[in-house]
Amino acid sequence: MNRPAIEVADIVRAKGRQFLERFKTILSFQQLKAIRAVERCRTAALGGHKDKCADCQFEAPISYNSCIMGSFSLRGVRC
Repeated sequence: MNRPAIEVADIVRAKGRQFLERFKTILSFQQLKAIRAVERCRTAALGGHKDKCADCQFEAPISYNSCIMGSFSLRGVRC
């Protein structure tokens, strides 16, 4: 599956500090925690893994882990 050219996490990493400076006083703890989780999503901060094709043994470059990794809710994220 191909990733889009830009993701929400890219926008949060680029403009998140400005957003927080402006709106931090009106955001809840849970909202701040979610922004932090999105910011760290698919970065070395959450670790990564290498994917390898079982048929041809092709090894893709490192894939950084998602903040949710598919089945976890944001309540369970440790960021």
